[in-house]
Amino acid sequence: MSTSSLNPSLPVSLSPTPPGVPKRPARRVGEKSRRGFAAMSPEQQRRIASEGGRASHESGRGHRFSVEEARAAGRKGGQISRRGPKKPASDAN
Repeated sequence: MSTSSLNPSLPVSLSPTPPGVPKRPARRVGEKSRRGFAAMSPEQQRRIASEGGRASHESGRGHRFSVEEARAAGRKGGQISRRGPKKPASDAN
């Protein structure tokens, strides 16, 4: 690997940008680049996600809640949101 003429200890890839080559703009502090699903429109995300769901069900790995399973899940979620099942009121008098 050849070295830079400015600093012999630096490889060429770390040297300043050569003239005529446009520089990439510096990223602002706290700014994140949007990649993957975040860069897609909501419609495109929905389309891709639904394709995955369809493929999952076609392969036999998908799950569809039965009425009983949905009822049990709703009851469990309700208990969590209320900090557990209600306790009977005790008489403090």
